[in-house]
Amino acid sequence: MRARLGLARLVACLAAAVLLATSCGGGRPAVEPLDPSVLRVASFDFPESRLLAELYGLRLRQAGFPVEVLTGLGTREVVAPALEQGLVDIVVDYTGSLLDRYGGTAEETHGTPEAVHRVADRRLAARGLTVLRYAPAEDTNGFAVRTSFAREHLLSRISDLRPIAPGLTLGGPPECPQRRTCLLGLQDVYGLTFRAFRAQPTRGTTATALETGEIDVGMLETTYGRLGDRRVTLLVDDLGLQPRENVVPVVRTEVVRRYGLRLTSALDELSGRLDNSDLIRLNRLGAVDPRGPAAVAAAYLPRVRG
Repeated sequence: MRARLGLARLVACLAAAVLLATSCGGGRPAVEPLDPSVLRVASFDFPESRLLAELYGLRLRQAGFPVEVLTGLGTREVVAPALEQGLVDIVVDYTGSLLDRYGGTAEETHGTPEAVHRVADRRLAARGLTVLRYAPAEDTNGFAVRTSFAREHLLSRISDLRPIAPGLTLGGPPECPQRRTCLLGLQDVYGLTFRAFRAQPTRGTTATALETGEIDVGMLETTYGRLGDRRVTLLVDDLGLQPRENVVPVVRTEVVRRYGLRLTSALDELSGRLDNSDLIRLNRLGAVDPRGPAAVAAAYLPRVRG
């Protein structure tokens, strides 16, 4: 564990140095070369990304690869340069955000899953990166209501809120009123005008406020763990407000060439099986399992290997 933590700090430091053209700790770090025989799988600094890194890392171990999982390495601004510079080898990302990072337009990030993946793969090829098969699992902003409320008002789509929105309270992150993927988009794309907006500090407080009736509509990720308890219902984004955000592994092309189908087949197999119901369940378990994301991944993978 100490070795893993030390390597994670080293990679984050080196990635930051690449970004800022500065050194870590007052001087350019003198470090030993990273072991080229070990595949380094990095995650962003939020729970689902940590879980996905452990999941894909374990799948590679099952295929016989030595793997180091660097969990919570940092934001995309740190992790992406680390991947490009060869400090890590694999990052499990999301197609729309990935494409946006590399200059994708709004039209490109809102296409079909296949189209968004195709453009992302083309853009990243010039950076020495390969975008592998995307998963059916897709984590994007979603809007939910209490299941009882949905039944009472016959709600299944965001558009269904239009006649009743003026009497409803929307809850979400504090930045929601300024974000096109949140309140601005609900106004501009769906024509929704709410009675009030109440800022919520976390997704957990949003879900609780929704369940207790403090708010009527809440912004939650489409793979949020508490969606699995059936007390809240996710409304379909029928007008396509959100970009595509399918889970997808991104691998250094040099690594793909080195290991070929043995590597890509293992990752593609897992991606092909991972859907939203799986990710909701995994996130739900990850939030309560004291053993951490590696244990949650290990409990899941034996069910999908055969």
